[in-house]
Amino acid sequence: MEFLKEFLSREVVRRSIFLLTVCFMIYLFSPMMNLLLLTFVFTFLMNSAQSNIVSIFNIKSHLKEKAVTILLYALVIAAICFVGIRYVPILVLEITGFFNQLSVDDFKIGSEVIDAFIAQVIQQIDFANNIKSLLNTTIQLASKIGSMGLQAFIALMLSMFFILEKKKVFMFLAKFKTSKISALYKYFAYYGTNFLNTFGKVMQAQILIALVNSLISICMLYVMGFPNLATLWIMIFVLSLVPVAGVLVSLVPLAIIAFKIGGITKIIYVLMMVGVVHAIETYFLNPQLMSAKVDLPIFFTFIILLAAEHFIGIWGLLIGIPLFIFLLEILDVKL
Repeated sequence: MEFLKEFLSREVVRRSIFLLTVCFMIYLFSPMMNLLLLTFVFTFLMNSAQSNIVSIFNIKSHLKEKAVTILLYALVIAAICFVGIRYVPILVLEITGFFNQLSVDDFKIGSEVIDAFIAQVIQQIDFANNIKSLLNTTIQLASKIGSMGLQAFIALMLSMFFILEKKKVFMFLAKFKTSKISALYKYFAYYGTNFLNTFGKVMQAQILIALVNSLISICMLYVMGFPNLATLWIMIFVLSLVPVAGVLVSLVPLAIIAFKIGGITKIIYVLMMVGVVHAIETYFLNPQLMSAKVDLPIFFTFIILLAAEHFIGIWGLLIGIPLFIFLLEILDVKL
């Protein structure tokens, strides 16, 4: 028994147990990872906004803090509803009209050889089977979007409840400080705080990346003669907050608008633009800004982002750096 107590009292053993506990919890909650990460991101962003407003206006009343929180969430939900009611039906009608009016002439580029080749390819396409396959894919995609939308709504509500009862939550968690797992609580509190600090820096970098992406894109769209640039800028900026994938998602509405105003030639220009923006984000902005925010060499930052995206997916581009810093802290590597 004395040997076991002595063994467990070693710092290396305790950190190893803590790391194994974290890994086990990640594995256990892996089916809910999207919901948990969305809740974490919403909580972090909304809590930062609420804290800044409270600090700027010097609000000290607990009731007024709650009122600020409710107002913030009301504005977010109102904005989502406004976009859903105002713009989604228009987008659906535009896409439907786009496919209804589609003809072979729309695919002409100007070169007789290329146009003849395109016409021959279109004639060989089995549109009946392709449309059926497209409908099945669309139904599956709509199901996934609906599931993600429900998860996002639940995550938004959970984050609101957390912020409204933030003090009660912290008071409840503080009770573990004197419990039988106080050693584990100490590690969670210390490393959790460091993870949040690093994640905050990563989010700041991602907002800068989204701003640069949207500005570059809107300048290129202006040169190409796109209409409604203000609306397109907002769309690209919001989507760019999702690393890499946001730029690719914005390609769909941009390609439809491009086809309507300039045919397939305009789509090629848009594809080139998205490729350039994607390359700038992936190979320049992400490593540079992330490296500057967390004081890591660019080489390691680049490798971490690539590995995190491979193993975790899109979420890895947001939480990969904080997880790496978290691991360094456990290994007692001082940056």
